[in-house]
Amino acid sequence: MKIKKGDNVVVIAGKDKGKSGVVFHSFPQRENVVIEGVNVMKRHQKGGRGTKGQIVERPMPLHVSNVMLVEGKKPVRVGYKVEDGKKVRISRKTGKAL
Repeated sequence: MKIKKGDNVVVIAGKDKGKSGVVFHSFPQRENVVIEGVNVMKRHQKGGRGTKGQIVERPMPLHVSNVMLVEGKKPVRVGYKVEDGKKVRISRKTGKAL
């Protein structure tokens, strides 16, 4: 998976198309990412001992294919290159390391 926690991404498909944010959590096995402030759903939380139930808004996961990494202000595709024996992520558009 080419997108990692802390990356700045933009959503390219779905109801939140065009929104951008920082990757909060990534799930490589499921190929999903959670982005702060994007794909927010309401969840009903049951009350515990002495507390009331409430409705909580939480960002839900998006599939990796629906987001693109942002370089500057434009979305770019990501590739890999080996430099000095290390695997480095690069921008396919400019060739710069990300």
